[in-house]
Amino acid sequence: MSDLLRDGRARFGLGVLIVAVAIALLAPLISGRDPAAQGDIVATRFLTPLSTDPAGAFHLLGTDRLGRDVWTRLAHGARVSLTVGFLATLLGLSLGVAVGTVAAVAGAPLRLGLLGLTDFALALPRVVLLLLLAALWQPGSTLVVVVLGLTGWMSVARLVYGEASALLTRPFARAAIALGAGRRRLILRHLLPNTLTPIIVAAALGIGNAITLEAGLSFLGLGVQPPAPSWGGMIASGRDTIVNAPWVALAPGIALVLVVLACTLLGDAIRDQVAGRPAVVG
Repeated sequence: MSDLLRDGRARFGLGVLIVAVAIALLAPLISGRDPAAQGDIVATRFLTPLSTDPAGAFHLLGTDRLGRDVWTRLAHGARVSLTVGFLATLLGLSLGVAVGTVAAVAGAPLRLGLLGLTDFALALPRVVLLLLLAALWQPGSTLVVVVLGLTGWMSVARLVYGEASALLTRPFARAAIALGAGRRRLILRHLLPNTLTPIIVAAALGIGNAITLEAGLSFLGLGVQPPAPSWGGMIASGRDTIVNAPWVALAPGIALVLVVLACTLLGDAIRDQVAGRPAVVG
């Protein structure tokens, strides 16, 4: 961990993610308002950042068209965006790791079937599939998590399969097979510990990708539904006021860019740090 923190990319990524997670967890405490609360719309709409409304309430990032505090909605929106990103990535990783490792140790019929299913799913346009699935059912955070998870496991499966197949040719894996190790022990004790590097990197990159896709679906009105705040929905609500009230869309937009950039840089740093480490022999 100390070697990882010497990398400026890792420090930046961890710092941004820690701040984002802290804001999401402490949103009710640090915001002090209801993200959907509306006061006197005429008197409080489109207040500029660092301004005070007629009731004496301070607005750090200003207000939107309905007089809602942008900072409050940004903090509560972090909860939605980060939760969806983490859960969707976890679901996709779980499916991808399971398919990849089973395909590596399975017999030819099952291996060909799993790889064929993976290639078929990879050939489908993900964005079109996301829009189709999101349009078939009532949009919401649960649907977004499921849809993103079910459409994000294929690249992980291919990656894990390639790594596991290469490990099976190593002497320690051949020795375990020769000593009678079953497929379950082979996967849990020999393959999974040595595929953690690509899995961790895929997780770091996948979180940023999932957050971006969630924001895109919410922007199109197919993700988290208002009045629940999400960064994509906030950007969508401020797109037609970008000239006269740019802070409404810029605040969530900058937050989204910083979090996705942090995930990408952290993933790159982890990959470079753990590359070349010796295999773990169980």
